[in-house]
Formats: sequence, C-alpha cells, structure tokens
Amino acid sequence: MQHKDYKTMDNAILEQKAPAHIPVMTQEVIENLVTRQDGLYVDATLGLGGHTKSILSHTNFKSKIIGLDVDEEAINIASNKLLKHKGNVVFRNSNFSEIDRVLLELEIGEVDGIVADLGMSSFQLDSSKRGFSFNRDEKLDMRMDARLRFTAFDLINEMSVDEISKVLKVFGEERWSRRIAKRIIQSRGDKPISTSSELANLVSDAIPKKFHPSRIHPATKTFQAFRIAVNHELDNIEEFIGKAVPFLKRGGRLVIISFHSLEDRLVKQLFQNLSSACICPPDLPMCGCGKTSELKILTRSPLVPGETEILENPRARSAKMRVSEKL
Repeated sequence: MQHKDYKTMDNAILEQKAPAHIPVMTQEVIENLVTRQDGLYVDATLGLGGHTKSILSHTNFKSKIIGLDVDEEAINIASNKLLKHKGNVVFRNSNFSEIDRVLLELEIGEVDGIVADLGMSSFQLDSSKRGFSFNRDEKLDMRMDARLRFTAFDLINEMSVDEISKVLKVFGEERWSRRIAKRIIQSRGDKPISTSSELANLVSDAIPKKFHPSRIHPATKTFQAFRIAVNHELDNIEEFIGKAVPFLKRGGRLVIISFHSLEDRLVKQLFQNLSSACICPPDLPMCGCGKTSELKILTRSPLVPGETEILENPRARSAKMRVSEKL
C-alpha cells in the first residue's frame, strides 16, 4: 500500500481553501526593508507568506526569515506555499508582541530588518469562518488566536451598554456608538446575537439610512472595533514596537503597514517617541531624563499604494507604511 503524507495533504487542502492572497505594497517593503542580500529578517505578521516570499525573491540563498503568526491555520498554509524555501524560513505560531521571546529562544540577538503588516488577510476575512466579515453569515468569534479566552460573541452578549458604546467609540471611532449599543442590548434581550450577519443587520438598522456611508458597509466600524477589542490589537502594537527595536542592528529597518487611523496614529506616535532625545521640560538648565534617540524616521509622511496597485487589489487602498531605521 502506498504511504500517504497526511500532513502534506491537509496543507494542500488548506491552500486550496484559501483565497488568492495579494500582499500589500511589496515593492515598497523590499525597497525599505532589505538592506543586505544575505540578511536576517523577521516577518512579524506572516499571514499566508506573501511578504516573506517577496523578500526571499529579492535576497540571496544565504538570507533567513523568521515568520510569526498567531493563526496556526495561516502558518500551515504559508509553510506549504514556501516549501521550496524551507531552508530559509523558520515558522513560529506566536503573536508579534512576543517577538522578543521568539528571537531569544532561537538565540538570535539582532536582525537586519522587521516588517509587520497589521491588516487582515484575505484568508481571515473570506475563509476562516470566524465572523470577521459582515458579508458572511458566520459564528461571531473574531479571534485571530484561538487560544484567546473571549470571543466577539462574549463581548457583544455580556458587556453593558456603556462598555459596548465605549468599545465602538474608542476602537471604531463610530459616531453612532451609543445608538448601536442600545440596539445590541435590546436585540439580545430576545436571544443572543450569535452570527456576523445578525450583527451587521442590527448595526445597519441602528444607523439612520440617510447617514449610511456611501463607500463602506455601515457595520464596518463596529466590526473593526470588536475585532480590535477581542485581539487587544493596539496594546499588541505598542508592545511589539517596544520589543522589536532593541533587536535591530544599527542601520536595521522597522517597516509597519497599517490600515486604519488608530493604528497609523499609534505607530506614528511610537516612532516619534523613539526618535526623540531629551524629553525634559525646556526650562530645565540641563537634561535629567537621559533619554537618547533610538530610531531615525525615514517616512515623515506615510507611504501609500499607487493607483495601479489599488486597482488590482482594492483592499490596499487604506494601507499606510511607516519606516524607521535603528541608530
């Protein structure tokens, strides 16, 4: 009887299930990340491996990449896509905020560059069946990491009206946060809100029709807000940047792609803090904080996709890239 490699078969099935994945701003990633052809790089948000594959295509056979992702299923797909590069890539099922632990476990003290794409992958939106998309009727989960305790279902059906309103306002910048929160409380009084389509319809009904946005679904900000809350996304970004910078070589690059204003604003502030020197009040006669600049900001304004890329991949339209260099 012929032996069957069931793991390889499972990975092949996963790859078939995954939609065509188009990594965002690959040319800009290469131009700003790759400083050495034989360098050691970290793809801190591996996804389906699009950026890693592009980096490998623009470096030589000595280059190495450490690929991190919280989504084990995504790692399985990426590892299958990158089989021919298996000697150049090390995969780790970890959140990017754990970059220090991963590198220390691998006995790596410094790297030439680190890239993080903070956007949702096509696989997570279209094929993960975790309720990330308002266009699908799926169970409300929204966890990128299945090991997390609370799901979107838990938050939506257990938080108070004030708590829900705060999540929508802070993480979604939703103008109608209070109105939506009240509608959620009212609806779950009859039965739990359990699917993405139920939540999307509820939000759409809660916002007056004349105020529905013309270019996006009215539930877009609500889904963003709950996803951020479930996955602690903003906390993870801050933790990641603080841990990543010490591992960069002098002249090494940190490249971050964000997809909404909350992320971009946070990345900008963190880069500014790490690039500034003394933060003492100006009236002090001498510096007492001892702070020194750790980064040089290379993008005073964020880089954005070109028109051609946006036409080919509409999901790229909101991407913004910021780049810093280790001093």
